[in-house]
Amino acid sequence: MPSTKSVAAIVLDMDGLMLDTEAIYKPAWQSAAAEFGYDLDDAFYLTLVGRDTADGEGALLQRFGGDFPVVEFRARWSQLWKTHVEMSGIPVKPGLAELLSFLDRCHLLAAVATSSDQEYASLSLRSAGLEERFNHVITGDQVLQGKPAPDIYLEAARRLGVTASRCVAVEDSDAGVVAASAAGMIALLIPDLKPPSPEASSAAYCVLDSLYDAKDLISSFLESGSEGD
Repeated sequence: MPSTKSVAAIVLDMDGLMLDTEAIYKPAWQSAAAEFGYDLDDAFYLTLVGRDTADGEGALLQRFGGDFPVVEFRARWSQLWKTHVEMSGIPVKPGLAELLSFLDRCHLLAAVATSSDQEYASLSLRSAGLEERFNHVITGDQVLQGKPAPDIYLEAARRLGVTASRCVAVEDSDAGVVAASAAGMIALLIPDLKPPSPEASSAAYCVLDSLYDAKDLISSFLESGSEGD
């Protein structure tokens, strides 16, 4: 377990952690699948959360077979998702504003590590008024392997210029927290749509209820580090 006394940067997931986008993605994916005659039930959808688009599409092909119209499905759910966002925007999760203000006050570096591709990440952050808020935004299409592989978190640490063991990662999904832990980060888990799996609970430094709790815990890490100076 990396030390909590030398925290220098925070790496945040986006969908389901900062932004309440999973509630938009889920009906978009399910409605698009239904239009093509496939039942993407809730239980199976939850297995896709936190994974990049290519990985999710691979899982769909494995479940529904090679006749599943991946290209048409992608275009349709994308259209449904963008229409919703353009009409209604994207709500942020409770405690996000307070957490980001705290990071500013503490002069901590901050990055986003999201499985979404660059186009969707930019649109999402812009719609939520967060486009210029972070030092770096690393997306699923910028790394070789998606979560739960550690690639995206290792890349975040590299861009921030900080060793992974000095980063706190905050995640909402099983795949994400496993990825962050595998990268050597202090991985905090705030579950969104589903309770954490045993593997995710084991990978997490701790499981929290909200971003308010994450802010308080990070504050305690910093205080502990200051006392040790």
